[in-house]
Amino acid sequence: MSEDDERQQSPPSDLEFVSNKARNCNATGSGSGHPEFQSTYPDQVLENVLENVLHFLTSRRDRNAASLVCKSWYRVEALTRSELFIGNCYAVSPGRATARFTRVKALHLKGKPRFADFNLMPPDWGAHFNPWALAMAKAYPWLEKVHLKRMSVTDDDLATLAELFLGFKELVLVCCDGFGTSGLAIFVSKCRQLKVLDLIESEVSDDETDWISCFPEGESNLESLIFDCVECHINFEALDRLVARSPSLKKLKLNRYVSIGQLYRLMVRAPQLTHLGTGSFSPSDIAGQGDQEPDYVAAFAACRSLVCLSGFREIIPDYLPAIYPVCANLTSLNFSYANITADQLKPIISKCHKLQTFWVLDSICDEGLQAVAATCKDLRELRVFPVDPREDNDGPVSEVGLQAISEGCRKLQSILYFCQRMTNAAVIAMSKNCPDLVVFRLCIMGRHRPDPVTGEPMDDGFGAIVMNCKKLTRLAVSGLLTDKAFDYIGRHGKLVRTLSVAFAGDSDMALKYVLEGCPQLQKLEIRDSPFGDAALRSGLHHYYNMRFLWMSSCRLTRHGCQEIARAMPRLVVEVIRSADEEEMDDVVGTLYMYRSLEGPRTDAPKFVTIL
Repeated sequence: MSEDDERQQSPPSDLEFVSNKARNCNATGSGSGHPEFQSTYPDQVLENVLENVLHFLTSRRDRNAASLVCKSWYRVEALTRSELFIGNCYAVSPGRATARFTRVKALHLKGKPRFADFNLMPPDWGAHFNPWALAMAKAYPWLEKVHLKRMSVTDDDLATLAELFLGFKELVLVCCDGFGTSGLAIFVSKCRQLKVLDLIESEVSDDETDWISCFPEGESNLESLIFDCVECHINFEALDRLVARSPSLKKLKLNRYVSIGQLYRLMVRAPQLTHLGTGSFSPSDIAGQGDQEPDYVAAFAACRSLVCLSGFREIIPDYLPAIYPVCANLTSLNFSYANITADQLKPIISKCHKLQTFWVLDSICDEGLQAVAATCKDLRELRVFPVDPREDNDGPVSEVGLQAISEGCRKLQSILYFCQRMTNAAVIAMSKNCPDLVVFRLCIMGRHRPDPVTGEPMDDGFGAIVMNCKKLTRLAVSGLLTDKAFDYIGRHGKLVRTLSVAFAGDSDMALKYVLEGCPQLQKLEIRDSPFGDAALRSGLHHYYNMRFLWMSSCRLTRHGCQEIARAMPRLVVEVIRSADEEEMDDVVGTLYMYRSLEGPRTDAPKFVTIL
């Protein structure tokens, strides 16, 4: 099973101590040398002890390491694993997974690669949840939780979860598609113990079904309800009643069809909320002009437990002062849908001294980032998204904002920064000021853009990041980059697990540096770069250790990909073309390679050729 991006940890010392003690328990005696106790089934005793010990192992990586010790550990680890994570739904079959792990209560399953989010993968590629749902219905009737990411989920799948798992409590769908409001209606109506329903950046079709009103009557167990991605009107009166009868509700994130007036009513109903997505944060179009405005400030002030605030889908900035009372307590603030200016941000951010996570649009400009740097000294994660992602746009944030953040937010661990221009000096400064960076994703949207001050490639900036940030596990590179930058990554990026490359490099040597120099590399995403068959062959020694390799619009040939497929039979090599494209010639548009215990999948569409 492939692993998530967790920090490597050693097995605890007490695990080794217990196992040694268990091994010797059948021959423990007095000084006479005669054993006082002789177990009839020493292996069973060992497994009983192991079972008690392994319950304390929560890290997936530690559990995987334990399962490799010997056959007994392999068996016992499988018996004690209640939470199963599978990073690629095609890496193992549902039958194999359920046969090995027989006591699972929670499943985390990922499907399509991340580049599917950018329309680089044709629709209907696969990642269907249905075979998993059917297999789990037979193997795990006690299943309680399912977390899916980039999977295709149908209304029938939702019905299966609701009807066949009587104690089902938690469903999280991230970037999923294939289902609609009618499927949600069936699901919520039959899951009487439901605690969590989180729909995050998923595509939900509008079947004109009032799914909110289908929650069972009576007191609800709901603790989290997130539907901010659902692009259709909801029955607000039914939602109001649901919130009123959900005393345990802590997380509520609303879609853009919920007005600020309706938000006020919900906040009065649920002052216990810790996470709130505000919906539109603007008045309803049907609100009467003579109606008196509710006291929004008082409603926010009453939510004393609020630590995470998001939403603001169709914001009217005049209402922003309403959130002032909660700013001092916030640890997470998401303005990634709010097109606000630096002047509108400053009165808010100046009160957010506890902020650790901040997502925002680049409309705040460098000036807004300077305000963040002046106040948010405990910031750990920053994401700056573009209002206008076009390459020829004059970006409002630059090296000035990045430098300010690096100087003011020295505890930063993760950054995603979209911009149109960047200098080596600013990136080097961040590498020195923020040495605890684990994630560094710099997206210079214009292709092949050099340092605008010196005219040099951005090699030294990214080289400084991998040299000075010793904990770095995820890196995204952009701008004008030569093979020198990839040499830096190969020599110094020893913990890098995920690397994203776009429009970069001079030759095959760039990819060779990475594949030969980054022993921890798990996920490699490349687009529009000059890497060909020789570069691909340089990773033959490492591909079995990786979760996947994605290459699109590079210089690969079908013959080169075929060589990899022949050399590595347990690697699935998929060549993907657009759905309306004719049978390919020797040029490969998109290559997706991943390890699998099952071999080629059986549900590949016609535009996918498995070599």
